[in-house]
Amino acid sequence: MAPDNPVEVSVEVFPYLRVLKDGTVQRLAGTEVTPAGLDPETNVFSKDIVIIPETSISARIYRPNTAKPEEKLPLVVYFHGGAFCISSIADPKYHASLNNLVAEAGVILVSVNYRLAPEHPLPAAYDDSWAALEWVALNGKHEAWLKEYADFRRVFLVGDSAGSSISHHLALRLKKSELGRRLKLVGIGMINPYFWGSEPIGVEMTDQFRRKMVDNWWMFVCPSDKGCDDKLINPFTDGAPSVAGLACDKVIVIVAEKDILRDRGRLYYERLVKSDWPGKAEIMEVEGEDHVFHIFDPFSQKAKSLIKRLACFINEANAPAV
Repeated sequence: MAPDNPVEVSVEVFPYLRVLKDGTVQRLAGTEVTPAGLDPETNVFSKDIVIIPETSISARIYRPNTAKPEEKLPLVVYFHGGAFCISSIADPKYHASLNNLVAEAGVILVSVNYRLAPEHPLPAAYDDSWAALEWVALNGKHEAWLKEYADFRRVFLVGDSAGSSISHHLALRLKKSELGRRLKLVGIGMINPYFWGSEPIGVEMTDQFRRKMVDNWWMFVCPSDKGCDDKLINPFTDGAPSVAGLACDKVIVIVAEKDILRDRGRLYYERLVKSDWPGKAEIMEVEGEDHVFHIFDPFSQKAKSLIKRLACFINEANAPAV
């Protein structure tokens, strides 16, 4: 028998969520949670803290169990993906991936839990992430793990998908800010960066289904009259700040062969190396894989190779082949 009051869907954002007529948001992915603590497989500790009570912004901090106060470790500030509308620092897949990164790279890592759309439309995620970075610079030195183990002269911004876009914008904002003088931003790690634009490029011109899907994602989370050419998502649109203004010395862009966002990542790398930015950029493409494959299967061989490559980037070591 059909229900007396069938659910009416107002907006469908495939495959992430739907909004019902009564305003209820039903997330279809990225809702699982796992607690912080000691991971016996990697010997990495993690804990959750609220860093900005006014907006309930929290973070999950990771450290190797072998960390020693006399040996300061690089500090990674990480921004998760999820098209700005799903997932969290407690997502089991992210938790597993970041345990792997911390163990492989030997770093202290702060994973930021920014607020999500549609409850908090953009630019909330960017503003929250900037506020989290301010907390790291101004208050992080009083947090026990950061104070004891983190080297604030070796800071990296790392993110996947939407988190890469956040990292890009924070690095631009740091350039001319007082905060940029408090933190030494060494580099940015961008995994499958989420950039877009109204004019299709590369594979976007033939893959109409996924092209429309990504259009739909962005138009849902960002109420802007610029659409997919808003400077938050298109770093090369009119009025967007030049990539030459990145406040770091090096950047790595990691793309995946089967990812609809692949050509945007390639374009970012190409424009960056041709710009007046004085740093060193590198790019890696993982064959046969799709968007954020390393999150969906963090224990696959290619995911492990990606993490090794990122760890090498952070520690200035020679990179292994993927």
